[in-house]
Amino acid sequence: MSNYIVEMLNIRKEFPGIVANNNVNLQLKKGEIHALLGENGAGKSTLMNVLFGLYQPEKGEIRVKGEVVKISDPNIANRLGIGMVHQHFMLVDTFTVAQNIILGSEPKKKGVFVDLKQAEKEIVELSERYGLRVDPKAKIRDISVGMQQRAEILKTLYRGAEVIILDEPTAVLTPQEIKELIGIMKSLINEGISIILITHKLKEIMEVCDRCTVIRKGEGIGTVNVSETNVDELASLMVGRDIVFTTEKTPAKPKDTILSIKNLEVKDSRQAVMVKGLNLNIQAGEIVGVAGIDGNGQSELIEAITGLRKVESGEILLHNKSITHLSTRKVTEAGVAHIPQDRHKFGLVLEYPIGENMVLQTYYQKPFSNFKVLSFKNIYQYASRLIEDYDVRTPSTRTKARALSGGNQQKAIIAREVDRSPDLLIAAQPTRGLDVGAIENIHKRLIKERDKGRAILLVSFELDEIINVSDRIAVMFDGQIVAEVKPEETNEQELGLLMAGSSKEKAGEL
Repeated sequence: MSNYIVEMLNIRKEFPGIVANNNVNLQLKKGEIHALLGENGAGKSTLMNVLFGLYQPEKGEIRVKGEVVKISDPNIANRLGIGMVHQHFMLVDTFTVAQNIILGSEPKKKGVFVDLKQAEKEIVELSERYGLRVDPKAKIRDISVGMQQRAEILKTLYRGAEVIILDEPTAVLTPQEIKELIGIMKSLINEGISIILITHKLKEIMEVCDRCTVIRKGEGIGTVNVSETNVDELASLMVGRDIVFTTEKTPAKPKDTILSIKNLEVKDSRQAVMVKGLNLNIQAGEIVGVAGIDGNGQSELIEAITGLRKVESGEILLHNKSITHLSTRKVTEAGVAHIPQDRHKFGLVLEYPIGENMVLQTYYQKPFSNFKVLSFKNIYQYASRLIEDYDVRTPSTRTKARALSGGNQQKAIIAREVDRSPDLLIAAQPTRGLDVGAIENIHKRLIKERDKGRAILLVSFELDEIINVSDRIAVMFDGQIVAEVKPEETNEQELGLLMAGSSKEKAGEL
């Protein structure tokens, strides 16, 4: 018997114009959490899609429990005990949790009818065994992202998975959901499941993983024991150079007020009031970070400023002129740029080439359009420059946005928004899904824009990012700004208490 439950040996995977994996090795032990680490576009997801049968390798060998296997499709992977939770979930919104979990593996009553009650019973038993706690009767569209992820994990377990691949599982989760997921991973390991964790988050690797395999530009760099390494070494292995985790910046020199929000009230799609009489000012030449637990009105605030959501009452002023009820295009033309929290819903047209996505805000203006006729030559010349300047890894400017890795999609959006040098830049989760090298670069870009005199509103669930990059921190709780603190005078513990509703005095005492 092999010491490994899964072995991928000398795997090579090619696409037109690019070698995604070249002689990569990964060996997974039974009952371990094994990290797969690499930059955006390094080939991590491609390698796991080979293991799951979505891609076929040009070279190499896969062994499961010591036996050489050919995994030509995901059904074979499932039969071999391999399940995968993709970065973008494969769930049907209008189906219940149970219907999604059993899809394609439905238990039958009398050999004909789907036995949904039996399935729901089995799902409850599975969820209790692994500490996943889901309501099998809830519809996917009505549950949180964290709960949707649990449904995806249960889907693999329902099919008998002994190996679970988690592709960037914490990229879209809140800090609390991340903590819960780490607990779930540990309980899965205790039950004999093996996990391959694709992630950029080095702290998570140090906290939960046993070993880590590093890929750089499609090449296998090697495998290390996590207990024998550290964050700095992992970062250096991943990007091939030393990384500075603290962003160097001079003190801000705020000037005129760019954005002024007065007594703002905004409702969500269910007509619940999410922003409640909020007041906030941002000046030219400063970065104001908004810290808050997800669901306290941050999304509604951003959508109101950018014209994506109706304002019930109050006023939003840019350069002392109202933009309160302007359309999104008019807000953009007034000098506002937006890096959205949801890059697929608000940031990209996934079926368009990445080059054309670079001009979504400006395609109708010169030099991209003359007399309402698009100049594709100018569009693609401009896109080529941005792709090079912001290190967007893509085979071509004409590659569809959908084909890029999540991190490279994010870099493309940031390039488009920052390059316009807006008066106000709204950055919502700007480094979500980015590797440490890209994060370092984006933070430097934000500081550079600040030093040019731009006003920047940074909304992030990453408290170290808020503290590291912001000049001023506004804490949001229950739809209001409940405190303002200076980053050099606070810490993650105090911010966490303020975000949970503690007064500034009480938080400062602890």
